[in-house]
Amino acid sequence: MKKALIASTSTLHGGNYLDYLVPELTTLFKNCSTLLFLPYAQPGGISYETYTKKVAAFFSQIGIQVQGIHEFDDPKKAVAAAESIFVGGGNTFLLVSQLYANDLMTLLTTTVKDGTPYLGTSAGSNITGLSMQTTNDMPIVYPPSFKTLGLLSFNVNPHFLDPDLNSKHMGETRETRINEFHAFNTVPVLGLREGSWLAVNGNQVTLGGTLTARLFKQNETPIEIQPGFDLSELK
Repeated sequence: MKKALIASTSTLHGGNYLDYLVPELTTLFKNCSTLLFLPYAQPGGISYETYTKKVAAFFSQIGIQVQGIHEFDDPKKAVAAAESIFVGGGNTFLLVSQLYANDLMTLLTTTVKDGTPYLGTSAGSNITGLSMQTTNDMPIVYPPSFKTLGLLSFNVNPHFLDPDLNSKHMGETRETRINEFHAFNTVPVLGLREGSWLAVNGNQVTLGGTLTARLFKQNETPIEIQPGFDLSELK
């Protein structure tokens, strides 16, 4: 049975890394003592080792030992044997490229659907939808496909921002970009604001946090959905 936490971000303003998710992570990983971390979305600036140490420092507080996938000779065996999995943020194009390069996309989907608990933040949340086409990231590399894990029946837009009505900026908003996606695609898109997440338990998908999320469907007026809303039937 699928068990996942799909968060818009890893860090809230004024907070520490993942600390706002501690209650949910304690529940998600309650039967786990080890976690496999995939730092593939990291485009530079810090190494996989440094990124993994940051993750390990957090999870040590809740009694979970972390290893990075780059520490294993065989990434596929590492995923298949993982007790729990975390895919962190960075650039979604790079993340998807690396998952395909290591032949992990289908395996990761199967592994999570078979019950391995999954945490995704930012790029790691983008890939839980049907495709990565609603990412905010720049295409710094060219993945072989936009198709992603398909753990959800819709796409996610993490870090969703509402227009600033006091701003003089005349460029495109996130809503404009999602509407452009819907000019050619029928897949619903959930704009997930900072501090919000999706809790997946089997076939049930519920909006968590204290903020509303914005739901976009092709040729329909976007709506705000409340925390606790069940997205299980969204298609």
